[in-house]
Formats: sequence, C-alpha cells, structure tokens
Amino acid sequence: MSSSKIALVTGGSRGIGQNIALSLAHKGNDIIITYLSNKVSAEKTVASILALGRKAVALPLNTSDIKGFDAFVEQISDTLKTTFGTSHFDFLINNAGTSIQAPVNATTESQFDEMMNIHLKGVYFLTQKMLPLLQDGGRIVNISSAVSRVSFPGASAYAMMKGGMDVYTRYLAAELGTRGISANVVAPGAIFGGGAMEDNPDIRKFVEGITALGRVGLPDDVGGVVAFLCSNDAKWVNGQRIEVTGGMSL
Repeated sequence: MSSSKIALVTGGSRGIGQNIALSLAHKGNDIIITYLSNKVSAEKTVASILALGRKAVALPLNTSDIKGFDAFVEQISDTLKTTFGTSHFDFLINNAGTSIQAPVNATTESQFDEMMNIHLKGVYFLTQKMLPLLQDGGRIVNISSAVSRVSFPGASAYAMMKGGMDVYTRYLAAELGTRGISANVVAPGAIFGGGAMEDNPDIRKFVEGITALGRVGLPDDVGGVVAFLCSNDAKWVNGQRIEVTGGMSL
C-alpha cells in the first residue's frame, strides 16, 4: 500500500500542468499525468518526477471525449493497483485545455462546442467518473482563468466555460463536504511558456502594462499555488476562487 499521496493532473505534459505536477512531486506526492498527443513531452515530465524520487505515470486521455471516460476509469484503476499499490488517489487537478481567439460575431458552433467539451462538459463528467476513486478527505482543484472575471474581446466562448467552472467548483465543495473532500478553483492570468498562450512581444507588453507586478505570468507562478491547496496548510480552504495573475486589471 502506498504511503504517499497521489495526484492526478490532466494535461500534465507541458506548461501549467507540467509545473503543477512537478510542484506536487516536490511536496512529496506521487503523480499520474494525462496527455492528449505529446507522449514524448509526457515521458520527459515523468522522468523529471522519477528523478525527484517519486512515482509517476503518464496516461493518454482526451478530456473532451466523454465516450472514452469509462475506459480511462479502468486504466487508472489498474494503474493505481499495479504501480501504486492502492485503489484510490487523493488529488484531482482538472487542468487540461486550450483556448480560441474569436469575436462573438465570428465564433463558429464547432469552436463553441470544442470549448464546452474541453472546459465544461468534459471536466464535469470526468470529475463525476473519478469521484469513486477519489479518497475521502481528498482535494479537487479546477483550473479557471482571469477571463472569467475580466472581459477581453475575442475570448467569449472560452471565458463562458471558465465561468461555468467557477460555479461548478462551488457546487462540488457544497456536495462533497460530507466526504471531507474540498474543491477550489485557481484562475491564472496570461501564462507564457509551454502552453497555448500566443506569445509575441506586443502581447507581452500589453500584459505587462495591465499587471500590477509589471511582468507576464509563467507556469512556475501557478504550480505552487495548486500544491498549497493540496497541502495540509490549506485544509480549511474550500469553495474558493484564487486568482493567480500578479494583479491583472485591478
């Protein structure tokens, strides 16, 4: 039986998800990450976690394809048993995702559906499927975005789904308290480096100009906050939205 706690981080092969996985590993947790297509990057992340003396596994998962979730339940159950010697994990981090940039009058139905399936419907039902495997007293951390608070033209479909994630998190907290499970949401600002954020000098200058701390965000700014929410220090934090933006658009 594993004595370490185990975190499942979706989209953990790059960017914010990778930093979350490494931050949790640095805190002494074992890690399962999922990846969509970049197996090489996922394996590098696993190697970095193993180098810290923690156990780690990377599993393929399309978080927007609900039809694949039952098979994933079987796969993760088997992985928990064979690799970690247990039947449950402790921390669910719903991080996987991407974004689109399109004004309201040009957003297509397929773009809207993609954002809904990845960021709202997929997270809702993946969490539902994972609840029987999540340890009583565990933690759920959902990843939202600053755009659920501040409106930037072109982000409406993505922002709507992230706003829904903020609401969903509160309901998880309200309903899962009887199991001792807390649920919180972390809302990063513009994070540059390894993710889906478009990166050029003009965008960086704009972000720096609207951020109180005067610089753009990096994956390393986010991972530690998620690790904190999974630590005993955060045992009484529940149903909260924590924005990690350096003070964007205050």
